This record gives sequence, C-alpha cells and structure tokens, in this order.
Amino acid sequence: MKLNKLFRTRVLALSVAAAGLLTGCAVTGPDAASSAAAEVGKEYLLTASRPNLLHVIDVESDKLLRSCKVPGIFGSNSIVSSPDGRIAYVLTNKWEDIYGFDIRNCEQVFSAKQSFANVQVKSIISLAISPDGKQLYTVQNPVVKHSDRFEVQQPRLAIFHTEDGLNAKAKQFYPVDRRITKIGTMDNGEVILGGADLKAINPQTGEVRVLQKLQNWDRPADKWVAPDAFAMQAQGEHVGEYILPYFTVKWNGEPGDMENAEFWWGMNRIDLASGEVEHRELVPFEFIFFNLVTDPNNSDIVYGAFNNVAKHSISQQKTLATADLDHTYYTINMTRDGSKLYIGGTSSDISIHDPHTLKKVGSIQLPGDMSTADLRIAKLQ
Repeated sequence: MKLNKLFRTRVLALSVAAAGLLTGCAVTGPDAASSAAAEVGKEYLLTASRPNLLHVIDVESDKLLRSCKVPGIFGSNSIVSSPDGRIAYVLTNKWEDIYGFDIRNCEQVFSAKQSFANVQVKSIISLAISPDGKQLYTVQNPVVKHSDRFEVQQPRLAIFHTEDGLNAKAKQFYPVDRRITKIGTMDNGEVILGGADLKAINPQTGEVRVLQKLQNWDRPADKWVAPDAFAMQAQGEHVGEYILPYFTVKWNGEPGDMENAEFWWGMNRIDLASGEVEHRELVPFEFIFFNLVTDPNNSDIVYGAFNNVAKHSISQQKTLATADLDHTYYTINMTRDGSKLYIGGTSSDISIHDPHTLKKVGSIQLPGDMSTADLRIAKLQ
C-alpha cells in the first residue's frame, strides 16, 4: 500500500513537471494564480531572443520573470500586446507564423500559420491589434512557388479573430501597397500602414486614405530628396502614438551639391486618439537611429539610439544630449512614467538609462541575441 502510494505520488510529480515543460515556459517566483493577481496594474517589458524565446521583464525590478518558448525558427519577432496587457502576440518563424501567449504563465492561446500548400507568406515586421483586442492585423506578402518559377502576389492586409485561438485562419483580406512594414491601430479602428506613404485602412470596408505623403510628397525635387522612412520596430504605446522617423536632404544649391546641402532627420507622429499627424524635420543628421520614442512627460522630447543614445528637442530642432553605448543597439522604449529608457536589439543585453542624464543605470542579460526583435511595454489591466 505504501509502495503504491509512493508510486502514485512520483507519477503525479512527473506529470506536473511534464505539463510545465509543455507550456514552453520557465517561471520564477510564485505560482501562476497568485502571481497573476499580484501583477495587475504593473508594467512589463516584452522582447524576444534566440533560440526563440519571448521574455517578460518586470520594469520595477528589471528582473526577467519568465521566458516563453516560441515554436519555429527565430525572426523577425515583432511583438504586439493585447489592450489589457495580458496577451503578447509574436510574429516569428522567419516572418511567417503568429503566436499569442499569456504573459502571466506562458500559456499559448493563439496561433496562425500563414503559409500553405505551395504558397509562402511573409509578413515583414507588420503586426497590430484592434483597440478592443478582438482582431489581429498583419500585411501578408504571398508568393506562389511553382516548379519552375516564383509568382509574386498582391500584398494584402489579413485580419484574424483572436477568439479563434489555436490554428486560426484569416477571416478577411484587403489589397494594400507594397513595402508596408510598421503598422498600428488608431482608436477609431483604422489600421496605420507604414510604407512609401503613410496611409490608413478601414478594416471593416477596406477603404484606404492617405495620412501623410512621403515618397510622393509635394516638395520640389530640385530642393528636397524624397524621404527614406525608417519603418522598423514599433514604439509609442506608453503615450498613445505611432511614430515613424525619416531621413531627407535639402538642396541649398544645385541638386547633388553636397557642400551646401542640409541633411535632416524628420518624423511623422500620429496621435492614436485624435488621428492628428505631426510631420516635420526633427534634427540635423548627426547620429543614426532606427526608431524614436517620445518622453511621456514632455512631448517635445524624443530619444533615439544606435551606437549612442541621444535626446532631441523637436521645437528647437536640436540634439540636447548624447551618451555612448557599449555596442550597437537597434531599438528603444521607455516606461509610461518616463523614469527609464530601455535600449535593446542586436545583441543579448538590454541597456537601461536615466532619461534625464542618459547615464547607464543597469542592464538585463538574455540567453541569446535579440536581433531585430521589438521592445514593447505592456500594462496588465
């Protein structure tokens, strides 16, 4: 009897351990139920790294809480959070598949494999969610792979229903432009399309409107070079905006006269609540950055990072401060109260900085490099 009881106890323990492995998550700290209750109202930093892990980091302590195993091969690992902050959706497996995880316990609650039969579907960076959390959006770039050729198809906005859970299929498609990467959603439900021009599409009707011309702007070609938009990682959830930097050249002499030319960073910034677009040159081109993040306490201040982190004033069109970084980083984000800057991507460490002084105040080490993965802020509701 005692032996039987001991055997059952060990089998139960092994079953529990196996179930833990099947969730694809390594969790530190309290059990999932008590942890979930304690986490409501708190902010978390979400990112991904190789081999293929979604990381959940407590921004109060800057501790890695858990790492969720993501199926498939790493890349590009764009991330978007549900409005209540509980579910993180990850674009992965060489830009083909989407998975959703409950960040409190790593339970996989959504999956969508976009390629099928002889059709290969890639979503380049693009991933966004509706304001009510019911629809998930991505721009698909399908290619039919014949035995003797590749047949490129029309890019399209694909709409998934998050309630479909595992093995979800797109419910609607609308044709869109090529070269769309960074997307987002406004409070009115429209999906922002970051491409050659900045547009918005109504996901109920497919109607598209121009928010801001970029490649097709109205400035004279003999005075300005059409802007090159840096539509990489998405930031702005901490202040309710979508921000897209660009680079341009102003000719003060003949086109091509580099001696008298001005080199500028510019930005397009969309207020997600009002839909208002701010389009302007930002600062002279002195430093490289892939994306910008706005100071929640002062909308005149934006930060960018690459080989250094820099603080810029929009109204003064001036770089206010810079600080060298340990190595190149691709992306930047910050907390909702503006107390910390997080700089990541490229390698396996996230560098933490004071926004006022730009001084490095900490670091978070991950098990593998982040490459082009997002840094997103989620607040549990």
